[in-house]
Amino acid sequence: MDDPSLLIRPMTLDDCDRVSEIRVRGWRHAYRGLVPQPYLDALSVARDAERRRARFGQGNGAVLNLVAERGGEVVGWAAYGPYREGEVRTADAELYAVYLDPDRVGTGVGRALLAESVERCAGYPRMFLWVLRENRRARRFYERAGFHWDGAEEPFEAGGALVPEVRYVRTLGG
Repeated sequence: MDDPSLLIRPMTLDDCDRVSEIRVRGWRHAYRGLVPQPYLDALSVARDAERRRARFGQGNGAVLNLVAERGGEVVGWAAYGPYREGEVRTADAELYAVYLDPDRVGTGVGRALLAESVERCAGYPRMFLWVLRENRRARRFYERAGFHWDGAEEPFEAGGALVPEVRYVRTLGG
């Protein structure tokens, strides 16, 4: 990481409220015009944080959450773990999420979170991720980081509308 003022670290229980705020604000910012507005308006930081706290520390540790912190403030979040083919985990990794405080888009926080997630998954052969087909900014972001669309597409249901997602992949070499 090139920015010494940015700390990437594992998420803690104390980060749950801020991560939920980042996730909800990130959805509202990134998906405006791509996902039905009533769906975005109905997102709740409080509900998201409650679910996040309830799930924190559960599971087998396969899903990992990272936060980006600058000046003592959490400004981004990423989650990754095994790739899921339906309910079956494969030998590959999956980037489940990268969200930033919308005010931090374009500042290198997303690149740092993605790079750290990829580095931590170096033992996997490949890393996959799903991105909204019409989210051109995110697609360019992932393409600049070495990911490419592999042709897979499936719909994501949001507020009664089917929103197409496309799958990206990057070879890791593990």
